[in-house]
Amino acid sequence: MKHQNARRPFSPRFVLGEILPLWSPPSETQPDDALTGATLNEQTLNTAQIRLNSPEEALNLLGTGDVNLRRMRERTPARITARGDTISISGQDASQVAAAERMIKDALDLVRAGSEVTPEAVDRISNLNGEGRSLSAETSSAPSLPRGLKPKTPGQKLYLDKIEKSDITFGIGPAGTGKTYLAVAMAVNALKSKKVKRIILTRPAVEAGEKLGFLPGDLQAKIDPYLRPLYDALYDMLDQEKFEAYLTSGVIEVAPLAFMRGRTLNDAFVILDEAQNTTGEQMKMFLTRMGFSSKVVVTGDVTQIDLPRHVTSGLAISKRILGGIEGIAWHEFGDADVVRHPLVGKIIRAYEQAENAEQDRRAARRGDLQSLPENDDASSAG
Repeated sequence: MKHQNARRPFSPRFVLGEILPLWSPPSETQPDDALTGATLNEQTLNTAQIRLNSPEEALNLLGTGDVNLRRMRERTPARITARGDTISISGQDASQVAAAERMIKDALDLVRAGSEVTPEAVDRISNLNGEGRSLSAETSSAPSLPRGLKPKTPGQKLYLDKIEKSDITFGIGPAGTGKTYLAVAMAVNALKSKKVKRIILTRPAVEAGEKLGFLPGDLQAKIDPYLRPLYDALYDMLDQEKFEAYLTSGVIEVAPLAFMRGRTLNDAFVILDEAQNTTGEQMKMFLTRMGFSSKVVVTGDVTQIDLPRHVTSGLAISKRILGGIEGIAWHEFGDADVVRHPLVGKIIRAYEQAENAEQDRRAARRGDLQSLPENDDASSAG
């Protein structure tokens, strides 16, 4: 006959992608001195627990195959385990446990607000928490967007607020920050809510030194490659049939910047994309097309200018000229707003550091030249 205090054998169970052993606690008759050193150490750990409402919520938070959970573990030295409806956090350092708890709670707030949580979102949450900020708090109460779109960074949310409140908004920043895509989303929302009667999207038609006259094909074939990103954004937000109907009726117009000359754009949401490739004269021409009951968004990246060296970018000088005018808002995106692959943000930072270092070297060389005697020959002859 088996002893009644004998432990039951181990049996495995599957929890959130892991095989965990099931075990029964020691018998009540087990003496205190049987406690192991590991158990004593565990008693000194700082711990926290977070309860989840459903298996669906757990899946949305932790990701398919626990991909988000793995990223959370990479972002903290605290120990994170997920079992059933409970996420447990433990560690020797109370501040590390608190930081991990905040990171997970911020991600859970996004899930409960209907936003998608990805490993990249976990990175953004962790980075913002390190600055004493919260992604879920800073992206809440954003203007409504089509197809359930939501801002993914506080910078994006602030950008949307400026577009909503200002007649003209400049969105300046690196690729991958969503500056054009979000502007198009705001335009579609304004059209659907009847705040405007049409959408006009435009870009400079000359990039990388190519002029349309030297390209093969008719006019539409020539301009389509330059305007394709704008078409793609609209396709994401409108049914193809409705989009084609809007194009045919002129409710949506996608055209090169040169086509804006001589027009007055009333009751329109107008977006100028790739504005870093406008000249000063083109920028002035575009902005003065604005009519009554219209809204204008200008987007661009001043580090990606394709104009000839002797030509000054209209976007680069716009803030110096227009910065003091009421009704014009300015928003600059940073690498923290990049929502593409995490490497994109690192690449942007690396290039910025290299460019800054080169500027410092040039400034140092200019300083060295200015410090040289004006006429070494004359001084030596004397």
